[in-house]
Amino acid sequence: QVQLVVSGGGLVQAGGSLRLSCVFSGRTFSSKTMGWFRQAPGKEREFVAGISWGGGSTDSLDSVKGRFTISRDNAKNTVYLQMNSLKPEDTAVYYCAARSAWTISHASSAYDYWGQGTQVTVSS
Repeated sequence: QVQLVVSGGGLVQAGGSLRLSCVFSGRTFSSKTMGWFRQAPGKEREFVAGISWGGGSTDSLDSVKGRFTISRDNAKNTVYLQMNSLKPEDTAVYYCAARSAWTISHASSAYDYWGQGTQVTVSS
């Protein structure tokens, strides 16, 4: 049974940094494309960043390019989201997701497994 456990959220001032981690339980992590999504109050869930199964391909939302970095450690079954230069508009609940496919998708419906959300709050 696949489970994703997310950690690393919190409260930070604008300009600060946080690193989110998502630990995948199961033996198929290295074959999964991973993604991070976020959902702010009153808004739809949106794609933030994704990484292919081998880590050779990444994609991210335009508004986080140059500030957020997604990475994975297949030996630790973990995917990370390093968030730098955080802005108040980055405030949201952040989710980790896994997809049984080779390509990164921006659609939440394309992901098969989801972790619990973690709150990220950026104060101005």
